[in-house]
Amino acid sequence: MPSKIVKEFLDKNNIKYVSIKHSRAFTAQEIAASAHIKGRKIAKTVVLKVGGKLIFTVLPASYKIDFNMLKESLDSETIRLANEQEFKDKCPGCEVGAMPPFGNLFNIETYVAASLVEDEEIAFNAGNHTELIRMRYVDFEKLVKPKVLRFSNKYKT
Repeated sequence: MPSKIVKEFLDKNNIKYVSIKHSRAFTAQEIAASAHIKGRKIAKTVVLKVGGKLIFTVLPASYKIDFNMLKESLDSETIRLANEQEFKDKCPGCEVGAMPPFGNLFNIETYVAASLVEDEEIAFNAGNHTELIRMRYVDFEKLVKPKVLRFSNKYKT
């Protein structure tokens, strides 16, 4: 079952979603393999520190953040990965590293990679390391109201 806070948030907003169980996994690529879903179809939430505040960036599992693009888009020189100590208490009810991309639920600004907007559905951590939520992207957008930016590139294989 998705974490209680995630389930309540989706149910309260009458969002239709599917919960997908998978074996315990920690990286977005491991989750994609475990759930038998292409990495491009799984959205990962990466927590960054911009200036003095935390933000969520949401991008396909098979992509990486282009910090130069993001700095330009956000007009900020100081962007870095947040360390676990900085965000471990910011998402109550969720396991560290398994936060859903609902920054608004935790009072954290959310930015979505433009490549995710192209898909009909979005799948992401359900607040734990053993389950995904899959829902329509348009519902996600209505719920979260993320800012859409170009800030990621596909991993080279």
